[in-house]
Amino acid sequence: MAATDTERLQSEHEELIVGCALVDRSERGKLALTGSGAVEFLNGQITNELADLRPGEGRYAAFLTNKGKMLGDLRVLAVGKGATTDELLLDTERVALQALFDMIRRYKIGYDVELHKRTLERALLSLIGPRARAALADAREDTTSELPQAEHSHIGTSIAGRRVRAITTVDAGVDLLCASEDRDAVFAALLAAGAVAVSEQAAEVLRVEHGMPRYGVDLDDGTIPQEAGLNERAVSFTKGCYVGQETVARLYYRGKPNRHLRGLRISGRADAVTRGDELHLSERVVGRLGSVVLSPTHGAIGLALVRREANPGDVVSVGESGVTATVAELPFD
Repeated sequence: MAATDTERLQSEHEELIVGCALVDRSERGKLALTGSGAVEFLNGQITNELADLRPGEGRYAAFLTNKGKMLGDLRVLAVGKGATTDELLLDTERVALQALFDMIRRYKIGYDVELHKRTLERALLSLIGPRARAALADAREDTTSELPQAEHSHIGTSIAGRRVRAITTVDAGVDLLCASEDRDAVFAALLAAGAVAVSEQAAEVLRVEHGMPRYGVDLDDGTIPQEAGLNERAVSFTKGCYVGQETVARLYYRGKPNRHLRGLRISGRADAVTRGDELHLSERVVGRLGSVVLSPTHGAIGLALVRREANPGDVVSVGESGVTATVAELPFD
């Protein structure tokens, strides 16, 4: 990486940590469900509880195969008036969008549910950092309602004369959904309110530092939610049946996962290793490298699902590169 690129990444990383960074994530997959059966239907397909979801609230969940393996993860937002949910907005990794679409289309038969594509119709912008809420407040044209603190809660608001849905994210960040044709105007208004545009690359560094796995990078269709540490965030153990529940519940109540999400402190250059490289503990393969980034704070670090015999503090070799890595607890400190 050239010196100018290193300096840019360091500057963007600092903005993410102490200021308000603005990241365009419009490429994420987006769908909507309408109809009187939308909540009941989706509740039987995903891992978290939706039966008590009210307009203005949201949940994070996974959707699984019959054997409890992840097909993807998603955020579900309930939109409506009063206590009536008129629409569920679904936000997922682009790589998982087709599987989510196919699952809904295949199993919604018999329910009053309509499926709508929103990926190209909606832009998604993320405000990240301790000043995210302040920047949003400065950009908003209406102050009739305050953005709640609970993660995934959301309100409708107005920025630059455009309607926007503001969503609370982890660490008091804010995501903004708007019509794609309004993206440029909203983006400019946020910059004028003090946000600083940063690259997805810089945001990925912060994600890895926080130990947050990403489907399609760290997780795949061989992953059970508990292996990735997602039970607390994404799984309800009190709701009714959903696809894959038997495996998830059995592992939670009776067993121990064979793998855990861990951090890796890489003793070499980040560009010397590649996602998918095998991780060896002595002569045994204990996992494959997932995300790998160069952090201004921690140096070369990564995430991986590793077998439980590879404990924090153990040193593993990475692929055929000659590079080693130390297994670490998450998040990186």
